Amino acid sequence: MVFLNNSNPVANKITESQVPNFEEILKQLDLIVSKMEDGDLTLEQALKHFEQGITLARQCQQSLRTAEQRVQELMIEDPSNQQDTNHDDNAIV
Repeated sequence: MVFLNNSNPVANKITESQVPNFEEILKQLDLIVSKMEDGDLTLEQALKHFEQGITLARQCQQSLRTAEQRVQELMIEDPSNQQDTNHDDNAIV
């Protein structure tokens, strides 16, 4: 379960499948950037969009950290994927 707002976790409880995935978040960020680049927003609207963008960017960063951690764990679990650091491709045999 994921909570959107810590002040009232019961009211804001959603399932993992309801959380936007990385690609959806990037699309939302792209839309926000496009709106802000158009220059048609009021200062208040621009600040609101900026705040939303920061929140989405942090979600993306967290998703990337989680994915990186999973990859590292998988590399540790499968010793056959570890590279031989003593191998020198330029060595003359």
